[in-house]
Amino acid sequence: MDNARQLELLQQQVIACTRCPRLVRHCREVAEAKRRMYRQWEYWGKPVPSWGDPNAELLILGLAPAAHGANRTGRMFTGDRSGDFLYQRLYEAGFANQSTSAARDDGLELRNCYITASLRCAPPKNKPLPSESRNCQPYLEAELRLLKRVRAVLVLGRIALDAYLRVLASQHQPFPARSSFKFSHGASFSLPDGLPRLFCSYHPSQQNTQTGHLTKAMFTKVLTDVQEFLANSDLG
Repeated sequence: MDNARQLELLQQQVIACTRCPRLVRHCREVAEAKRRMYRQWEYWGKPVPSWGDPNAELLILGLAPAAHGANRTGRMFTGDRSGDFLYQRLYEAGFANQSTSAARDDGLELRNCYITASLRCAPPKNKPLPSESRNCQPYLEAELRLLKRVRAVLVLGRIALDAYLRVLASQHQPFPARSSFKFSHGASFSLPDGLPRLFCSYHPSQQNTQTGHLTKAMFTKVLTDVQEFLANSDLG
């Protein structure tokens, strides 16, 4: 069975997951109550699968689905302001075929890019329990094994960085201490054992982008750094 098919089967397992009763209940409650502006929508209301190019060289790791974004549409970073920001920048950088992401069937395709998250369900008040994060970790571990061509990982926010390093530390011993990786926007790190290069960005949340904490130019610069790394390391 090829990796693309294994990734597809893994995402079916994600969608059917009921490991965290609190999160399952919350997603369903949000889907039933809805937001007034989305009253006509049939909410997804389940764990949200990862998606993208199974042969991607760039893996983007986010935090968790938004209650009325991905939890509504069923696709990561789709249906909210953070997705509007992210996919516009990915399109400009050549990692997507269009600049908008509104629904699962809107024709959007990722190119040389795969998007996942440290948590697959929308948590109440955006605060998952430690046990819920641990329950979700095996899905990320499996994706890292199956995405064999990834050479760059872009984490969106400090929580995503911690989640990624936690997985790596469990799989690669010895592994540098967490203190070796100080999160800051635009930081990048070379990792041991031939692991993908690690890039960091602030999360494209509405709060970050509207306050100017994360600007279009700042995020574009990170994607440019990723592109230059992929191009130069490919030559090497």
